[in-house]
Amino acid sequence: MGSHRNALVAAVRQELAEARGTARAVLAAAETARAEAQRRRRVVREAYSTCLAQLAEARDTARTDILRRYRTESAALASNAGTVAALCAPGAAGTPWRMWSPTEPERGARTGLLRIGTITLEHVTIPGLVPLLDGAHLSLDGDPAQVDGVISGVLLRALGTTRPGEVRLTVYDPERLGGTLAPFAPLGLSFVGPGGLGAMLDDLVEHICRVNESVLAGEHASLAALTAATTGPRPEPWRVVVLLADPDGAEELTPAQRAQLNRIVRTGVACGVHLIVRGIDLPAHPTVERIVVRDGAAVCDTAGDLTVRLDPPPPADRITAFCRSVAERLRAGPPPARLADLIPDKLWTECSAHELSAPVGDCTDGSLVEVLLGDDPPHALIGGPSGSGKTNLIYAWLGSMTARYGPDELALYLLDFKEGVSFARFTPGPRDPSWLPQVRLAGINVNGDREFGLAMLRHLGEELRARALAAKRHDATKLAELRVEDPAGHWPRIVAVIDEFQVLLAGRDAVAEEAVTLLEDLARRGRSQGIHLVLASQDVSGIEALWGRSGLIGQFTLRIALPKARRVLADTNLAAAVIPRFHAVVNADSGVAGANRIVRLPDAGDRSAWQGLQRRQWRQRPDGWAPPRLFDGDAVPRLPEAYRPAGRPAGEPTTVGSSPGAVLGERIDVAARPARLRLGRMPGRNLAVLGTRTDEACDILAAAALSLAAQGPAHFSVACLEPGAEHAAARLVAELPEADWYGAADLTDLFQVPPDGIPHYVLGYGLDSAGPEHRAALRTMLTHGPEQRTHVLGWWRSVARLRDDLGGPGARFDAIGGWVALDVHGAELGPLCPQPGGPVWYPRPRRALFFDRSVHRFPEVIIPYEVNSDHA
Repeated sequence: MGSHRNALVAAVRQELAEARGTARAVLAAAETARAEAQRRRRVVREAYSTCLAQLAEARDTARTDILRRYRTESAALASNAGTVAALCAPGAAGTPWRMWSPTEPERGARTGLLRIGTITLEHVTIPGLVPLLDGAHLSLDGDPAQVDGVISGVLLRALGTTRPGEVRLTVYDPERLGGTLAPFAPLGLSFVGPGGLGAMLDDLVEHICRVNESVLAGEHASLAALTAATTGPRPEPWRVVVLLADPDGAEELTPAQRAQLNRIVRTGVACGVHLIVRGIDLPAHPTVERIVVRDGAAVCDTAGDLTVRLDPPPPADRITAFCRSVAERLRAGPPPARLADLIPDKLWTECSAHELSAPVGDCTDGSLVEVLLGDDPPHALIGGPSGSGKTNLIYAWLGSMTARYGPDELALYLLDFKEGVSFARFTPGPRDPSWLPQVRLAGINVNGDREFGLAMLRHLGEELRARALAAKRHDATKLAELRVEDPAGHWPRIVAVIDEFQVLLAGRDAVAEEAVTLLEDLARRGRSQGIHLVLASQDVSGIEALWGRSGLIGQFTLRIALPKARRVLADTNLAAAVIPRFHAVVNADSGVAGANRIVRLPDAGDRSAWQGLQRRQWRQRPDGWAPPRLFDGDAVPRLPEAYRPAGRPAGEPTTVGSSPGAVLGERIDVAARPARLRLGRMPGRNLAVLGTRTDEACDILAAAALSLAAQGPAHFSVACLEPGAEHAAARLVAELPEADWYGAADLTDLFQVPPDGIPHYVLGYGLDSAGPEHRAALRTMLTHGPEQRTHVLGWWRSVARLRDDLGGPGARFDAIGGWVALDVHGAELGPLCPQPGGPVWYPRPRRALFFDRSVHRFPEVIIPYEVNSDHA
């Protein structure tokens, strides 16, 4: 047992020795970092001081050299010094008082030097500068009135080059009781009276200890280094302490006060504490800048032997006006972030393997608020009434995300169900050919086309299944693992944004039911495969299809509520009712009150700001990157040239073994694909166009005929029995390579055209106007024609008239294998559709219901192509 204890003691001693060695190494590294930071802070000062020293040397050399050489060298050196001075003291830091105005710095910009006057050498004048913020303490000596003027100017320039609230000013003025710097009083600065010096110094030392312990924590040598290493605002404001002692002699400090003052001199600059002293001796230290003022001029450490002609002090009324404006801005709170503040300097540097993280705005202290999409939270719900800023929030979020994640890391699907073009700016347009490379699909003006929203969800469902199969093959459980196991695969995170999503779920029809089913599947399984949903709405209180499924709404743990939003947060969370405009509540815990973060949103709707960001990304897109698909519900697609006879390359052979397909319109789908009716040699391969909208019926027949003509040799017979369609029919005959025209008196000849083995297409405009004497021949052609490669593509103005031509009330519709309904209600289509009672169909302009008995289980909505219009 004794040997065991001895071994244990030896082991403990060894561990203690190693720990001490590690601690010494850490302290040495920290000291090295602090020394390096001090060296970097001296670089700017040394560059300016070096230029001034060279200028003084040139002056001394010139006294013994020829005058011409002196003037040449001094002018060149003065020019260099002036250039350095302009870089060291830009804007309000170096502008003469007659042109002076405050200049707020860019986020992350370093502080510079401050002007106190000018340096004149012969005919050359350059600014005289001194350091302060993150640079030095100032020790001033000389005539008190002139010294106080220099202090007022330095303070005004320091305040004018920082943001409101970033500099906190404390004044110790026992002789004039704060009257020396009274114009700065509107800032609410702290005045320390007689007897308060010791307590003030103790407070500053405690503040420095707290910053070193809690803020820097051994990771950074100074607040300046910490601010430069982060993208947020400065973690602690500067504290500038002005000590104005008795001008008749140096103030006697107690040993304790002197010790505290020495500690502040040594450690204050790194922690953002700066002294400006008159009448108290400061110890010698590299951070102390000494300025001696005599007769309107001064000499200082930075300028060396050169004399600085002091600027006149700024007028007291100008100081007061400036401080009042700053105080008003402080009372109003800091301004919200700009879109540019959310954008990193370098684009596309982040990886989305584990999550997507991007700021959407800033909080009250100016720090940016990050919003996360990943395993938790996986999906987001945004709510707010009209005018509360949903679109602006979405713009800010998309801009921030796309700036961080390139098109290989992020794929966006954007859908807007309200009337507008919110997402059109991300796609190529006539005014701006650029697009956002991350966008794969954008749908606008789709409030009347819920089918397109359903098509997008189906597409995402297919992508989810593909990713699940790939994960199964590679034995991966989530996207990050799949990307490791399959590095050659293309697996970006997908974010689908659906604005005014309640339109998609309105009612209790088949579209809403399927949409809810798809949403629930994507919400449950999408998180592991990197597919995220962002749903936005003005008011979600009446969406029974969504709120009736707690399992679905429970997946949307990220909630963003705009002012006056209802039911987005928990019922007991009333934060959205009290936040002001241009703010939002971000809650990543399903709306529970304790997880609220109040965010101020930038103005992200400015088109010029977006164009700059978008064009930067567009120019950086990978070679051959395809533009996104834009679906505009208000746009009418034209028949593509490839489906016209002139669009088929000369000599291109007809596809052997496949049935010709009549193109009828564009499918409402993720891809812009045509809706086709195959016309093979099977019974019922005919088309009936139903409705009274003449222009659209003519366009459907023309698109079908022209696309068939583009597929190979065929013969066309055009029968126009509707006077209102004669012009459209004549245009079609003129464009078809082989076509015969038949009128009402020629129908007997039309129905007796013998088959010759070449496809024969009979196009009938207003076939319900044919007399009863032609019905038998028409039925014969509809019934037996397809077997002989003769197909009827006809227009009837109602289902009842079609039934009459097929044999009356008891007639069957077997001869009509495909139909397109225009302004015919769903109940009337019952005899033609397998759905009991007919399809749920509400006719609307430029939309049609297409059903092919050999393909469809249920009819689909299509957009008839524009064919007969004269405009492009």
